[in-house]
Amino acid sequence: MQPFELFVGLRYTRAKRRNHFISFISMVSMLGIALGVAALIVVLSVMNGFQKELRTRILGVAAHAQISGANNTLADWRSVAEVASQHPEVVGTAPYIMAQGLLSYDQTVQGSVVRGILPDREAQVSELADKMKVGRLDALRSGEFGIVLGSELARTLSVSKGDKVVLIAPQGRVTPAGIMPRVKQFSVVGIFEAGMYEFDAGLALVHMDDAAKLYSMGNRVSGVRLKLKDMNQAPQVARELSGRFGDDIYISDWTRQHANFFRAIQIEKNVMFIILLLIVAVAAFNIVSTLVMAVTDKQADIAILRTLGASPSSIMKIFIVQGTLIGVIGTLIGVAGGVVLALNIDVVVPAIERLFGVHFLAKDVYYISELPSDLQSRDVGVIAAVSFILTLLATLYPSWRASKTNPAEALRYE
Repeated sequence: MQPFELFVGLRYTRAKRRNHFISFISMVSMLGIALGVAALIVVLSVMNGFQKELRTRILGVAAHAQISGANNTLADWRSVAEVASQHPEVVGTAPYIMAQGLLSYDQTVQGSVVRGILPDREAQVSELADKMKVGRLDALRSGEFGIVLGSELARTLSVSKGDKVVLIAPQGRVTPAGIMPRVKQFSVVGIFEAGMYEFDAGLALVHMDDAAKLYSMGNRVSGVRLKLKDMNQAPQVARELSGRFGDDIYISDWTRQHANFFRAIQIEKNVMFIILLLIVAVAAFNIVSTLVMAVTDKQADIAILRTLGASPSSIMKIFIVQGTLIGVIGTLIGVAGGVVLALNIDVVVPAIERLFGVHFLAKDVYYISELPSDLQSRDVGVIAAVSFILTLLATLYPSWRASKTNPAEALRYE
């Protein structure tokens, strides 16, 4: 059987009001909640999309985890890679040599990070082979001293495929004239574009054997890079692998290497959530004014219900039902609209750009030229729950005032 309070509360909500202004305020409150909830869902989905896109681009060049030794060198990388590959989460391993260098072409000199790789194994841990704009990654061959440059680095040096650049290593040779840096000419065999300025403007790739000769590494490498089945398991995998090696082996994962970057994105997401939640809060607390006017409008009805035996708590529940229903309907409309918009952001945004002749993310300024969207059910659930709680809180004071109505005072002038 339907509770008395719920029955009366729903009836009050459906009934036509003598005061049309109350209906108007109720509608505004409902639409305000719907707009706030939809805006929250869309904005958080877009920020999730940006975070996912940037993470994908970073990890397309960087590794999920990497193992290095004392002084950033490993003497026997094959045994280290074999032990790491035995972990069920590890799907790929590749050695690397990491060093600093100066690239010179004509009158231009540019500093960069030089990474020595084995092209066939590099494909196991990164997507660099798919990021090639010019040439192929497997054009790096031992002893041929080829080099692959990031697109921005190549643009800065004004070089293209086939040009000769000079790589200057800071580690020097002792000569009668003093310490002289090592210098070697490399031929540009390819250009990659990762979509991240950090890599495109400051990374050069050479074959690991050539890097070992230039930097006098011998049979040593800087470390071993790992690719995992699930990138989110990187911290746990790093901890588990640490127990398989000695104290002289150091294991880091992508969450440590780019911690500040992703922490800044998360902080920005949290701040945006709080700011946009204020829209929902303002709309929810409009329900206060709606219910206060409704209580005033229903003074006689409240008095009659009290004289018929309704308790103050029953009167309070009636108006809680009425206010909560407004919030629930607004929340449901907002969730539906927000989810539809977030799932079709790739269609809606281009349509708005064509309609108004604007471009939100210019290709010549931003690497990401389209708004990405990643709708997460957890965000939708949290937004809906918070909206419902704010709505419920907004109904308490007016409902409490209704429960304190004196029947004799209310019916005096009726």
